[in-house]
Amino acid sequence: MAHVGPSAPPVPSVPHPVLADRLRLPVDARLAAALKVAVGVAILAALAQVRLQVGPVPITGSTLAVLAIGAGYGATLGATTMLAYLAVGALGVGVFAGGAAGLAALTGPTAGYLLAYPFAAALVGALARRGWDRRVGATVAAMTAGNLVIYALGLAWLARFAPDLGTTLAWGLWPFLAGDAVKIALAAAALPAAWRLTARGRARR
Repeated sequence: MAHVGPSAPPVPSVPHPVLADRLRLPVDARLAAALKVAVGVAILAALAQVRLQVGPVPITGSTLAVLAIGAGYGATLGATTMLAYLAVGALGVGVFAGGAAGLAALTGPTAGYLLAYPFAAALVGALARRGWDRRVGATVAAMTAGNLVIYALGLAWLARFAPDLGTTLAWGLWPFLAGDAVKIALAAAALPAAWRLTARGRARR
């Protein structure tokens, strides 16, 4: 009988790079990460001011920024950026929709959506590390998953302020579906295109 030696340990899968990995800054890695977080917070704060008030929960550009930052930064840096955004707002800087800030914004009707941002960014970032941001269909799936996290936590919190489930959905779900579909479509087109552009840029070097 042939001797069977111990099986080789499984080779861990190498995570895919995300777009932020292609941005090489000529500074210390920790400073580079801090700069990326600052840029992400600024982008999210700017898009949060693009809003249409339709009820207790406004339609804003925030979710597009959350999902795109998650995909572009990966789970850890994406979630860190969201936590930094929430911290800046909690300290009184008007980075939330309509220039809102302070702990009142983090306990009001929209608080669940805000508190969902780190989880949504982490999920989309984890999927991006698996290459889900390279193709349109997979990007749509990743963005939809992240958006569902925002809806789930946002609606669960909003229900505390609404008299019934129908009102909760009328305030926090139905008005946003079409707009979120457009945001996801934009991201699904932009991310694979960005990867193609970076690939071409590296090929020319």
